[in-house]
Amino acid sequence: MTAQTLIDTARALVAGDKGLLAMDESNATCNKRFAALGIPQTEGARRDWRELIATAPGLGDSIGGAILFDETIRQKTHAGVPFAKVLADAGIIPGIKVDTGAKPLAGHPGETVTEGLDGLRERLAEYAGMGARFAKWRGVIAIGDGLPSRACIDVNAHALARYAALCQEAGVVPIVEPEVLMDGSHSLARCAQVTEEVLREVFAQLSAQGVLLEGMLLKPNMVLPGQGSPVQDSVEAVADATVACLLRTVPAAVAGVAFLSGGQSAQLASARLAAMNTRFKSRLPWPLTFSFSRAVQQPALDAWKGDAANVAVAQQALVFRTRCNRAARRGEYDAQKDAPR
Repeated sequence: MTAQTLIDTARALVAGDKGLLAMDESNATCNKRFAALGIPQTEGARRDWRELIATAPGLGDSIGGAILFDETIRQKTHAGVPFAKVLADAGIIPGIKVDTGAKPLAGHPGETVTEGLDGLRERLAEYAGMGARFAKWRGVIAIGDGLPSRACIDVNAHALARYAALCQEAGVVPIVEPEVLMDGSHSLARCAQVTEEVLREVFAQLSAQGVLLEGMLLKPNMVLPGQGSPVQDSVEAVADATVACLLRTVPAAVAGVAFLSGGQSAQLASARLAAMNTRFKSRLPWPLTFSFSRAVQQPALDAWKGDAANVAVAQQALVFRTRCNRAARRGEYDAQKDAPR
């Protein structure tokens, strides 16, 4: 696998003003969302949901890549077609989540380290054989009283870099996801400070591990006030703070920046992405796009409710949200026309 192949794949994922669809939630997370709507928490129901997503007409118009979970990449449609092939046939590059989750960080109460490096070389080879052309790993950083610790930042940045190097060795484009959580009552300025510190360390570790920046994507959080903060800054303030942070920390060589939604509402996530592109697109060295999960899927899940009779309307809700986000990437999103649905 040549470096040029990695570069070409990374560029293809964000080409055409498209974004990424994160449909890589774990079985436990998927089951929790199902339970809230009275949907059976079974393998069959999860497969039906993922088939609804993968076969949504027009999904490929706004989505360049889809991140799958281990169970999903092994599943097939009712017609017997693997989901990875269904997506590829629709012009969507299949990807795979390869971390095994955030676990408590020894000696640091309230903080986590993401695991999954053991055996990753072999798993990447298997996933590549199943059609995955990119992968994702999420590190989690909490803001709180005395948090994050330097140890938490360092260990998660190191794991992200080792994962990214293994991906590129396997010919798989790594998506590097250091998420500073929006849980808490911290200010926008505090989130900006922590996010900048995290990104600086992530790119220092990526450099130390020899990761090709042109052959990777960054999946960061937006710079946001905590959900419990008494001050909820404007869309424009969030856009300004986020772009300023990225310009200080993210090398121009990176192929693209695809934001996670992190618990934002569908409409706010779209509006904030649109504001960044409207205000700064001509000045940025990398495309700013989306890699949302709940902010794209939840309206469709609410419409589906596990009922086969609702598949078409749920697919329409899903594709509508992806089109809103493609418009946001273009700086053409109109919040007035995007009432919650």
